Amino acid sequence: MNYIFAFLLLFSFICAIVNNRLDLAVNSMLKSTKDAIEVAFSLIGIMAFWLGMVNIAKKSGLMNLFSKIIKKPLLFLFPDLKENNEALSNVALNISANALGLSNAATPFGIKAMENMQEQNKKKRVATNSMCLFLAINTAGFQIVPAVVLALLTAKGMENPSQIIIPTLIVTTIAFISAIIFSKLLERVFK
Repeated sequence: MNYIFAFLLLFSFICAIVNNRLDLAVNSMLKSTKDAIEVAFSLIGIMAFWLGMVNIAKKSGLMNLFSKIIKKPLLFLFPDLKENNEALSNVALNISANALGLSNAATPFGIKAMENMQEQNKKKRVATNSMCLFLAINTAGFQIVPAVVLALLTAKGMENPSQIIIPTLIVTTIAFISAIIFSKLLERVFK
């Protein structure tokens, strides 16, 4: 990735020099850097708040309770994880954190769930159906509360950023259900 970024940066400067627009390229680069820093600092507060909420939820047992509630539907979706309770727990925690819009908090659970599933995988170079379904569900990104998006909109000065919650819930629900349906259909095709 570093090579790609370096190539794009070098190519941009070469184009700017050829078109006699180096001053514009440098000014754009500096403005973008300033904007990136402003956005990053505005995200610190909301991410600290939500990560703190996740820690409170974990320590109070709320995340485990929510995980237990969604384990039954997850057993239906992931039937080969019945004997792999650790993987199922990590899948449940990942989906719970993603639903709260905390993708940063969900990532460690997702990685651990994939590692747990890989341990049970007989064909180490081929992903299992559960791994593919889990990846599809994560890619769909179901969110009840889009915390990061709310933080970005607040940072950019939007007056009512909460107005995106219902449309986000609708879209991510459709994506989530579609991911499950297509994964289940494709697992029958590619046995």
